[in-house]
Amino acid sequence: MPLRDIVIFPHMVAPLVVGRKRSIQALEDAMEKKTDILLVTQKKSGVEDPDPGDLYACGTLATVMQLLRLPDGTIKALVEGKARAKVVSYVPHPVFLQAEVEERPDDTSPTPALLAYERELRRFFEEFALSNKKIAREVINSLKVIENPLKILNIICSHLPIKSDEKQEILETEPLSTRMEKVLSILNREIELAELEKNINAKVKARMGKTQRDYYLGEKVREIQTEMGQNEDGLDEMGELEATIKGKSMPSVAREKALKEFKKLKSMPPMSAETTVVRNYIDCIVSLPWEKKSRSKIDINRAEKILNEDHYGLDKTKERILEYLAVQAQVKRIKGPILCLVGPPGVGKTSICKSIARAMGRKFARLSLGGVRDEAEIRGHRRTYIGAMPGKIIQSMQKVGVANPVFCLDEVDKMSMDFRGDPSSALLEVLDPEQNVAFNDHYLDIDYDLSEVFFITTANNLHGIPVPLQDRMEIIQISGYTEEDKLKIAEGYLIPKQLEQNGFRSGDIQLTDGAVLEVIRRYTKEAGVRGLERIIASLCRKIARQRLKKKQPRKKYRLTAQSAIKFLGTPKYRYGLAEEHDEIGLATGLAWTEVGGELLQIEATLMTGSGQLIITGKLGDVMQESARAALSYVRSRAALLGLEEDFYQKLDIHIHVPEGAIPKDGPSAGITIATTLVSALVKVPVKHQLAMTGEITLRGRILPIGGLTEKLLAAKRGNITHVLIPKDNERQLQDVPLKIRKPLAIEMVNHMDEVLDKALAVAAGQSLLKSAIPSES
Repeated sequence: MPLRDIVIFPHMVAPLVVGRKRSIQALEDAMEKKTDILLVTQKKSGVEDPDPGDLYACGTLATVMQLLRLPDGTIKALVEGKARAKVVSYVPHPVFLQAEVEERPDDTSPTPALLAYERELRRFFEEFALSNKKIAREVINSLKVIENPLKILNIICSHLPIKSDEKQEILETEPLSTRMEKVLSILNREIELAELEKNINAKVKARMGKTQRDYYLGEKVREIQTEMGQNEDGLDEMGELEATIKGKSMPSVAREKALKEFKKLKSMPPMSAETTVVRNYIDCIVSLPWEKKSRSKIDINRAEKILNEDHYGLDKTKERILEYLAVQAQVKRIKGPILCLVGPPGVGKTSICKSIARAMGRKFARLSLGGVRDEAEIRGHRRTYIGAMPGKIIQSMQKVGVANPVFCLDEVDKMSMDFRGDPSSALLEVLDPEQNVAFNDHYLDIDYDLSEVFFITTANNLHGIPVPLQDRMEIIQISGYTEEDKLKIAEGYLIPKQLEQNGFRSGDIQLTDGAVLEVIRRYTKEAGVRGLERIIASLCRKIARQRLKKKQPRKKYRLTAQSAIKFLGTPKYRYGLAEEHDEIGLATGLAWTEVGGELLQIEATLMTGSGQLIITGKLGDVMQESARAALSYVRSRAALLGLEEDFYQKLDIHIHVPEGAIPKDGPSAGITIATTLVSALVKVPVKHQLAMTGEITLRGRILPIGGLTEKLLAAKRGNITHVLIPKDNERQLQDVPLKIRKPLAIEMVNHMDEVLDKALAVAAGQSLLKSAIPSES
């Protein structure tokens, strides 16, 4: 077994922690067969899986006395060295290193030279042990009763504080007298070093004593000067701190705690480590805004004007905020509401929080929770820890300086948990109006009132937010922007902002509506407007470069769709994902993603085979189960569709969802998969201007889906004219903005048979199915 940074000598008992697989198997084999194991030191400790060439030839034969398996998979072994041995040759073994070895016994015949060396070894080691506190007195006493010179030498070697290379050299040295001579020279060297260290320590101690004496005398001189009135500054730091505590507006409990800590601080020596801890704690209490608040007059019309100035759309969010402001205008004190804005990236969730603060005349605080996985980030550390601090909530309140700010908790769905705790559970107290009146930070250890804080959280989706946390918040869904919305935002905000940031004057660059729409459709694919802003910034940079290159710094530009393409290069995306023709075995579904809705093309092809169902496109378990459920529905409808009862036994069916590198999951593609299968089997094409979404059951019933607004927005963006949605989603249709619904012919469906009649391009007056749709039971 190879060893790292340790050399085992004969007669030495040592514990070893073993983690390498081959080493563990070698130990277990030796223990099981009750044989010796050769312990050989590696030449380089950094080699993880050493070959014979990485090991020294000489080692120690040892007995495995005990093995203990630890929880982390490693083994703690207790071994006892028996004799020196040398590797003759290595024998191949599939599991661990195996070798033929020969023992290297030492001649311990009592010669005068050997006796002299033994006596000197005892004397030198006793002298060394007295100067080295790490060697126990029992070791010296045990050597006195041992008569075997080899055993004495090995025990001394095991206690020498030298590098493993030097120990290995001792182990390999022959004969015994030469080895003893080498150990004597090392002991002599170590004794001299110990004496030198002792002298250095004495000098350092004397110097430190002088420094402390000088400090003490300096303090006495300063005190005498103060008594004589010679201290001109007269800065009484402790007096100032006491006055600050007494003058600060805070609850009586907090003041009592601060004064108690102040009393303790006065009695502490200034150089004590605890002095800094107590001082920091008092500063934390004093710096918190206990009763200081923003004085704001609520004007509903002004607030509405500010919200509309800063953000286009987001009507539902603005409506809820204005309702809250109206209630606060009527009631002097209201428990702070907790809103949760959920929507794709780039739709303005974080920026609307700043607008709310401006509309209310309050200060704004923001805390990003993305990647936070330690509960102490929220609640703080207890003061017993070195470097303890209050949590991020209390720190943010200190920075903002008032007790009633608008507090944005950003990316609340991006928190994670590990062995240090669950930060989302710590937020339960913060975001509960019934509990946050007495929020208890571990560092502060005094109840702090957060009830007047207006908390707003933001998230990209609800899946990452625990249900108890969702229960404490009012969820407001924010859907992606339509093309019209993006056009208005670009003209009113993004283009002027980028012109200013890139050094242009107003009117230097004009983008026609066609140019902006071209950028939106063919260079961005997002629910928000961040990508659109980046493309506009890119246009500004390219024009700035062209102006300077042509030495026309005052030239004005008017960009059309064609000139925008000329500047930006090849379009990144194809606009209008709807197919150009009706196709057999190809249907368009609607999917929801974190960045908005998407069109999902689903293909099916049939091959002569043995009844296999092949599903590709990196689909999740739920989507694969939807495909199997769709096939079962088609088999149950075989007779009505004019198919043979055993059609599936003669065919291999391959279902594929393109863009195979992107993971896809969820049940809402069920009816799309079923339509694709039926189209492929009956050889009837699917209408290319139609898209659909819905979960399918084995009986053909269609269940409701989520993300309706985003899916309909994707359909509108993709030039789809006709959409089929589940009947149970009819109530959510009212929440979809009219400008999204209006261009689409939306039909509600209850059963898969209805979908087939509406989706497949059958001749006028004909029906695909040979009987009526069965009534639901």
